[in-house]
Amino acid sequence: MLRSVTATGDRLTLDELCVDTIRTLSMDAVQKANSGHPGTPMALAPIAYVLFTRTMRHNPRNPAWPDRDRFVLSCGHASMLLYSTLFLTGYEVPLSELEKFRQLGSMTPGHPEYGETPGVEVTTGPLGQGISHAVGLALGERMLAARFNRPDHQVIDHYTYAIASDGDLQEGISGEASSFAGHYGLGRLICFYDQNHISIEGPTELAYTDLVPRRYEGYGWHVQDLEEDLGLDRLEDALATARAVTDRPSLIIVRTHIAQGSPNKQDTAGAHGSPLGEDEILLTKQAYGWPSEEPFFVPDEALEHFRRAVERGAGFEDEWNERFAAYRAANPELGDELQRLFEGRRPAGWDAEVPRFAASEKGPATRKSSQDVLQWAAARVPELVGGSADLAPSTLTLIDGADAVEAGSYGGRNLHFGIREHAMGAIVNGLNLHYLRAFGATFFTFSDYMKGAVRLAALMRLPSIFVYTHDSIGLGEDGPTHQPIEHLPALRAVPQLAVIRPADANETALAWRHAIAATDGPCALVLSRQGVPTLDPGMVPDDAIERGGYILLDAADADPQVILLSSGSEIQICLAAAALLEADGVAARVVSMPCVDNFAAQPAAYRDTVLPPSVRARVSVEAASTLGWHRWIGEHGEAIGMEGFGASAPYTALYEHFGFTAERVAQASRDVVARVGSAEAAP
Repeated sequence: MLRSVTATGDRLTLDELCVDTIRTLSMDAVQKANSGHPGTPMALAPIAYVLFTRTMRHNPRNPAWPDRDRFVLSCGHASMLLYSTLFLTGYEVPLSELEKFRQLGSMTPGHPEYGETPGVEVTTGPLGQGISHAVGLALGERMLAARFNRPDHQVIDHYTYAIASDGDLQEGISGEASSFAGHYGLGRLICFYDQNHISIEGPTELAYTDLVPRRYEGYGWHVQDLEEDLGLDRLEDALATARAVTDRPSLIIVRTHIAQGSPNKQDTAGAHGSPLGEDEILLTKQAYGWPSEEPFFVPDEALEHFRRAVERGAGFEDEWNERFAAYRAANPELGDELQRLFEGRRPAGWDAEVPRFAASEKGPATRKSSQDVLQWAAARVPELVGGSADLAPSTLTLIDGADAVEAGSYGGRNLHFGIREHAMGAIVNGLNLHYLRAFGATFFTFSDYMKGAVRLAALMRLPSIFVYTHDSIGLGEDGPTHQPIEHLPALRAVPQLAVIRPADANETALAWRHAIAATDGPCALVLSRQGVPTLDPGMVPDDAIERGGYILLDAADADPQVILLSSGSEIQICLAAAALLEADGVAARVVSMPCVDNFAAQPAAYRDTVLPPSVRARVSVEAASTLGWHRWIGEHGEAIGMEGFGASAPYTALYEHFGFTAERVAQASRDVVARVGSAEAAP
């Protein structure tokens, strides 16, 4: 039976048709792709409809409008919910792209990807990440509001909405982030919790029986439990109630039914991650009273109603543009500064006169040099904010003279993330998505705890900054639990992440400049606990980090017979080894490689200048796993590194014990030179 909405003029009937349009588009797209998750989009369609047509201030024709409300689909596997809604409300996501769901080159990938689809605010899919990034977005809104709003001019005034699933709330990162959000009173964060009781293996009670309302009340959230009442007016009222709570984030719990309306697959695990099947789709459309069996059918009445979001969104933005113009007229300097942030520009000339440090045999640890450079940068880049996972006295990442961000007082620059490394990574990403330049710091070994968020930063090409101190066995007495071994090659393997391990204070200064200037990906600054000599600043070129590797010291009056490659604190060992070799008449070149990733991206001509193919005798030295170095040292070279875990002892004893000495490096170099000579002499 065909449904008539124009004849009755019944708003509820039109609303129902619109909700079902989201559902049918979602099930059709998954079916055509023969891959995906149809059940959750079908269940959540009423929420998406209310958010995008009744609640959110957004402009489909300008998804980057600065004061828009943000929406994050934390359960990213339900991506067709978002794609269907974006198409219907007028974003530049045509119906043809829904028909190419999960296909190569489409703007509708299996999980929402930032930068690929207009209207997608955050890449989601790994469960727990979306709600955690949403915390960062909501915090960014409050921090900018505290800085820029004035009593008569509220130019930063928006909300962050999210939908999270049972799976999201099971992941540990969501607990960390939710605890943070409650502590900081992020009242502009409103999250729906989709409690559908279904996971891939079956009912969630197989492994999950948390009392979620009590848990979130314990976190400091305002909680509403709508149970099975997903009436559109009820959802709208719940959102209004949540917005009225200004000092706490809000969780709205809804008991949904996966594959809502499917006669045979509703409330089954089979509807979670597999197409419904053509026969079941037909039965479901019949149950809806759907006007057509044709796939991707969109009723004209529904599309017209959805597309009112375009005119409404233009009105929202026009009204804000008027307010922003008035704000700039009343506060021209603040207005210009805020516009600069919207455009992602750093202050003019901010990176002039990068700090340079005089040569010294007893230089500071690079974490201490980083502290000094951070103050220089913070004075020139006011949007630079950040903090540590309860390790600021050790990571040395407090901005001097700046206030701490606190609940209800968001104008500071120093953040206390607590012992929540994974949430810290996601929140830092959210802040960088919200016009700030944010960093988060911890010990390098704990980068494991935040790897998922770091990987998403790289995937989204966000300019997040991750500061990792205590970078090797050089941290000493804390022992193997705290001494990173495999972490350097593991992070270097992440595409689009620049891992920078500076050798001294001068490279550290350039590393911070590079990280703050970055626009196309995150940086990890890997810093030492122990002191290292400060190199002659004349030996460190201005583009050392951009090049990734450079000739630090070359043999005098001779072509090199052996090349020593290293990063970080082991550079000093290579320099000492080069002196020993020179005394023996062996010409050695020392190459500093603070950023292997950047060096690999250089033109072959430059790489060959630093590492001439004719010089096959090469030795790499790094107090970490040797994985990855063989690309640069070749088949005849030797990689000196860690083959196992570290030990608890003063760092000087550890370097001696594990063979990180100038004498060992020099002897390895002699052996490699002899080995290469024998190979070249062989017939």
